[in-house]
Amino acid sequence: MPLPGEEIRRIRIEKLENLKKLGVDPYPEKSKFFVDSIKAVADKFSVLVKRKKVVGIAGRVMAKREHGGSMFLDLFDGTGKFQVFAAENTLKNTFSELRDVIDIGDIISVQGKLFRTKQKQQTISAHHWQILVKSLRPLPEKWHGISDAEERFRKRYLDLMMNDGVRARFLLRSNIINAIRRFFNDEGFLEVETPMLHSIPGGALARPFITHHNALDQDFYLRVAPELYLKRLLIGGFQKIFEIGRNFRNEGIDHNHNPEFTMLEAYSAYETRAECIDMVHKFLLAIAKSIFHKTFFTYQGASIDCKKHAELSFSEALERHALLPQYDKASRSDFELAASRFGISIKPSDTKSKIADIIFKKIVRPKLIQPTFLLDHPLEISPLAKRNPARPHTALRFQLIVGGQELVNGFSELNDPLDQAERFKLQEALKNTGEAETMSYDGDFIEALEYGMPPAAGIGIGIDRLIMLLTDSDNIKEVILFPTLRSKM
Repeated sequence: MPLPGEEIRRIRIEKLENLKKLGVDPYPEKSKFFVDSIKAVADKFSVLVKRKKVVGIAGRVMAKREHGGSMFLDLFDGTGKFQVFAAENTLKNTFSELRDVIDIGDIISVQGKLFRTKQKQQTISAHHWQILVKSLRPLPEKWHGISDAEERFRKRYLDLMMNDGVRARFLLRSNIINAIRRFFNDEGFLEVETPMLHSIPGGALARPFITHHNALDQDFYLRVAPELYLKRLLIGGFQKIFEIGRNFRNEGIDHNHNPEFTMLEAYSAYETRAECIDMVHKFLLAIAKSIFHKTFFTYQGASIDCKKHAELSFSEALERHALLPQYDKASRSDFELAASRFGISIKPSDTKSKIADIIFKKIVRPKLIQPTFLLDHPLEISPLAKRNPARPHTALRFQLIVGGQELVNGFSELNDPLDQAERFKLQEALKNTGEAETMSYDGDFIEALEYGMPPAAGIGIGIDRLIMLLTDSDNIKEVILFPTLRSKM
């Protein structure tokens, strides 16, 4: 016995074949009369009614209500919904076709005049109609939609179609990215593009995806970060540059991580970490004002005030929020014991700084809700950042934490080629101990540095996490149109 959905599909295919027999194309190239967007018609409704204009709209049938010799349909075209009134005495013989052939989910165009119903609802009286797409599968139930979260992510097209809030979130995502571009353009940055395929993985402590190029018979890596190519552009003479694009990291998936994600990286020659921190504070304020027209927003019940920010060193954060001794005075054993106390598993190859960073991410970071600039990370986990001359075991690095999430990572860039070469060698040594999240030695980048890179500072902004904050979403999958999911068996 066929499942209900399959039986509906069979009946709809029969309707499709009947249309073809009648000489009706169920998938025409376009509507035979002019159609405008539903939003445009709704916005100009009063003027169009006054002028008795004949208008056309097109959209998906989302509801169908029959009343003897008439019916009402609700059309949705992505810009809005609009009611259609169809009467037998107006449509004549085509009314029965509309009644019998059209199903919820089909896409049609309608032409007619506008009026308001007794309930004051904007409506178009259909004088002509045309089928544009015959839908073969039923839409999810109107009032329940798709309740399974994974099915929503897997069938995002239905999620967008049935859930106004989801569609609004992705429209807001587009507006946020436009606001980000405006900010960096206004700050004098040039937008650039760098390769996605890297012969050597670099730019972040991350495990890469490997692919193979057949014509070159060579393995490549999907980029984990664009940093080393953007720095080459600083060497080439560009002073202020940024890139928005996808990065790929072959790591775990959780509410805060997706294997492919969108990042912004920006670099300024002749600027420092302190100036970058000032710019990031200005950036957060500007985006909040652009989107919300105010300087605060709500995330998971907390009011985030973008006008204020705290500064805290990495060592102070561990001491204050995890009750750990000062980083410089503690041994690896001290951090190993603390990790065990917190129920955190570590590997024998994990260094003191790696364990401290894991504890920070698991225990400390979720407690930092208001904008907090974290400073002076261990040098060992900051292989591309300048050394802090005041505290040589730390880097001139910062992170912006908001809502318990890392939003921005930045630092004064390391431009000493000999120091950078040694840092790469240390990363290679860690790789040999079994540590997967390391960098490789990039001789071509070292050669470029030897020509001289101006003093500079740079930042990386997690676009998806920023959008999570600004849309009050607790799962990164809610802000990525097509998140990575396990294939169905």
